[in-house]
Amino acid sequence: MTESVVHARRDTLLIAFAFLIVMIGTTLPTPLYSIYERQLNFGATWVTLIFSTYAAGVIIALVIAGGWSDQLGRRPMMFGAIAMSAISAAIFLCWQSIPSLLFGRLFSGFSAGIMTGTGTVAVIELAPRAWRGAATLMATGANMLGLGLGPLLAGITSQYLPWPLHLSYIGHLVLLALATGFVAIAREGAKRPQKPRLSVQRPSIPSEVRHLFLPASIAGLAGFSVAGLFTSMVPSIMGQLMAQQGGAAIGAVICTFFIASTAGQAVMKWLPENRHMTAGCVALILGMLAFGLSIAGHQVEVLLLGAVLAGAGQGIAFRAGMGAVSAATPADQKAAVTSALFIVFYVSMSLPVIAVGVTVPSFGLSHVGELFAGLVGIVALAALLTMSAVQARATR
Repeated sequence: MTESVVHARRDTLLIAFAFLIVMIGTTLPTPLYSIYERQLNFGATWVTLIFSTYAAGVIIALVIAGGWSDQLGRRPMMFGAIAMSAISAAIFLCWQSIPSLLFGRLFSGFSAGIMTGTGTVAVIELAPRAWRGAATLMATGANMLGLGLGPLLAGITSQYLPWPLHLSYIGHLVLLALATGFVAIAREGAKRPQKPRLSVQRPSIPSEVRHLFLPASIAGLAGFSVAGLFTSMVPSIMGQLMAQQGGAAIGAVICTFFIASTAGQAVMKWLPENRHMTAGCVALILGMLAFGLSIAGHQVEVLLLGAVLAGAGQGIAFRAGMGAVSAATPADQKAAVTSALFIVFYVSMSLPVIAVGVTVPSFGLSHVGELFAGLVGIVALAALLTMSAVQARATR
């Protein structure tokens, strides 16, 4: 094995771990919302507004700086993402009020918006030739696994260790220091222009990518809507409908969704390529059926089954869409196009969750949750039909 291959493997793993650490911070507050609700006396509508502030931060960062790593390089942008994540953790650590929750989630959104596009492309382009087939899985897996570990770690520390609203953020700041070291050691993977041109990201998709971008976006609408629900509303659903107040149990269910997402991406290699999107959408539909039944029957076990099915479906559809779009995108536009896709994903994640939070006081958590599950199932079916049409045209 040559020295260059050893360095490429090392750098790929370092960036993937840094990516994972930053994403842990984006879901760290999720199992703590029930504690914040009791201490600050707010309800489900505020939870969704706090979540939407995070999504707004992601979208702002993607729109403004989505293509900057093509100009400045991957490492400087990842340092920026780590800094934003540290600011978010410091805000949560030092203040407990509704304004601080909003500002903390906003900076967390900035960190995720910078890291998702940049980190995804960095992992893929640093991977050695022998790892190219698994590079997309490593990138999307780091993203999803980080999102899943955040609630689990905060849930365990808040339930079984002292300082329930502080210890998890202290631990994350330590991890962010490690992530800074990882990025400092790794090499730069982008070929930067001599005169960088920084501009606001315009929604522009190359013509050779557009036929793949649409089904990937529709599948993302379904999958990331579910991800938004699990990271914002499941604590309320488990607390109010299922008498589960423990942070560890809430964190475990949310973590299960994201672990299933990562596992779904991993098993794709055993499925025919032209069946990836089909498998993902079918699993999403079944997951939403189980999710709706869990709300109707107030059953944690059925909710856990829904987390497994919906998570696996989200992961398969996410990786299938991301891999197809990335492979068809010109090299000098990869970060910009990847960021555009994540803009669609995070809009998909935020708007339905806001709608759920706003309508819950009028119609009740059970009815709104069941309706939401049905709508996501319909969107997943639309993604399935759209991809089938694209594949039929390609065959002809």
